Amino acid sequence: MGRLFGTDGVRGVANADLTAELALGLSVAAAHVLAEVGTFEGHKPVAVVGRDPRASGEFLEAAVVAGLASAGVDVLRVGVLPTPAVAFLTGELGADLGVMLSASHNAMPDNGVKFFARGGHKLADDLEDRIERVYEEHRTGAPWDRPTGAGVGRISSYEEGYGRYVEHLLSVLPNRLDGLKVVLDEAHGAAAGVSPEVFTRAGAEIVTIGTEPDGLNINDGCGSTHLGKLRAAVVEHGAHLGIAHDGDADRCLAVDHEGNEVDGDQILAVLALDMRERSVLRGDTVVATVMSNLGFKLALEREGLRLVQTGVGDRYVLEEMREHGYALGGEQSGHVIISDHATTGDGTLTGLLLAARVVRTGRTLKDLAGVMERLPQVLVNVPDVDRSRVGTSAELAAAVGEAERELGSTGRVLLRPSGTEPLVRVMVEAADIEQARSVAGRLADAVKSALG
Repeated sequence: MGRLFGTDGVRGVANADLTAELALGLSVAAAHVLAEVGTFEGHKPVAVVGRDPRASGEFLEAAVVAGLASAGVDVLRVGVLPTPAVAFLTGELGADLGVMLSASHNAMPDNGVKFFARGGHKLADDLEDRIERVYEEHRTGAPWDRPTGAGVGRISSYEEGYGRYVEHLLSVLPNRLDGLKVVLDEAHGAAAGVSPEVFTRAGAEIVTIGTEPDGLNINDGCGSTHLGKLRAAVVEHGAHLGIAHDGDADRCLAVDHEGNEVDGDQILAVLALDMRERSVLRGDTVVATVMSNLGFKLALEREGLRLVQTGVGDRYVLEEMREHGYALGGEQSGHVIISDHATTGDGTLTGLLLAARVVRTGRTLKDLAGVMERLPQVLVNVPDVDRSRVGTSAELAAAVGEAERELGSTGRVLLRPSGTEPLVRVMVEAADIEQARSVAGRLADAVKSALG
């Protein structure tokens, strides 16, 4: 069996790859593994379960809840809420486990299962591996040790979760947003209720896009992966800025008053300077991944800040932050982690702090984001290839070596198998956009030839 867990949980086409049987089995396995490592020792375990608005989330949530309860875990169903809300509530309520049903920015037919450990942190790789092994053992015939009678879990709705998360976000704001006009694109996703309410209560005037989820329209032509509507709306309404989330709202991208995109690297740079001014940027350090633009690194160096880089995936950023106590980290894609207030990327929190910086400084987002200059970067996704052989193909290694010689010290190349989709990502940076495109195109062809 190939590894089920990617960089962000288990994902696949709902009811094809990710079935109710798989969701139920993984939930039972997770409960047994956490019991084995002592997480539940001495008390009846409790899990927080939430989901994004996808239609498939309804039956997958039912499967997860049934699996957990059958393994003796009491379940608090919080309904449709952002991934960071489920992580927050897992910690806030002292729960032993959190489960989020979402495929984040993926198209509607996909869904996913993401587990959080006590405190709201993502499960360590070794625990995910153990869950897979236990799941496979029992899928192929080993009987479960099942509680009976009063030992089974009880299931209840926890409607207060929405309000507790909203109050948490408002409590974090360093200043109000009065006088600010913001366009919010919620991707018809999990933050369609939370984000507009929080921005409004913080004092902002808001215009909304993508706030009518129907179970089928999540991420459909809107949200952080489709910024066109947000750009147009910001300019049309004369807004100071726009904020876009993905389906589960753990990402935030922004648009300035002229409709220019402000990506995760630029957001991190803006927040790093803000947090340093407020004396909350521990070690004057920001954690980001190897996918960060070279311009981001140069900007931090110019400002006297340090960049620590990790592998791709917010889980690895989080691990580095937790190990060394850093306060800020994230990814170019818009996962931004402020560890004093969240255990995972929180798109609504990020958008609030970015907006607060604009109000407090009186500067435009365009001006603030100008702290870094993005070097031309081209990213090409190569689908339907054997992503497992990226690091072992001699043919591909030769193509990469040739590209690196051509770029010299003014650019770089990165090939990475996706952790959530069957494709390889080719990233090329260069001083000139045409050179970056040319090199990226040749490398994409090399990936298809070597791995197809």
